[in-house]
Amino acid sequence: MKYLILKHYQGGPAPFVDYGSMDQWTPEEVDAHIRFMEDFGDRLKETGEFVDAQALSPEGAFIRYDGEGRPPVTDGPFAETKDLIAGWYIIDVESWDRAVELAGELSAAPGAGGKPIHEWLEVRPFYADPPTVTE
Repeated sequence: MKYLILKHYQGGPAPFVDYGSMDQWTPEEVDAHIRFMEDFGDRLKETGEFVDAQALSPEGAFIRYDGEGRPPVTDGPFAETKDLIAGWYIIDVESWDRAVELAGELSAAPGAGGKPIHEWLEVRPFYADPPTVTE
């Protein structure tokens, strides 16, 4: 089963630890955090559970179709995903329990002072097959 682990550095229930924003961390703290995530990905590659991981740039825009020949619309009353989604891991594991276990490990990435940030992560399963409508 494939799962998406979304990293967003905010959101979820009340934070366990106020780890501040990454732009307030020292370069060494940022490096340690990124190294932790790279090592996590390497361990998943060794176990065959790694599918993909990507970090997202904060730049971006909302785009939608607004009729033939019309320019895309780039604003609206939407949540800014650049504030919500920092990156993701896609994992291929045997069970929900394993996905939860791995997300728990990733949540312990170090932040300011080298302490685990206890980050809330969103874990969502991929559909095994596209959803269908039956009558």
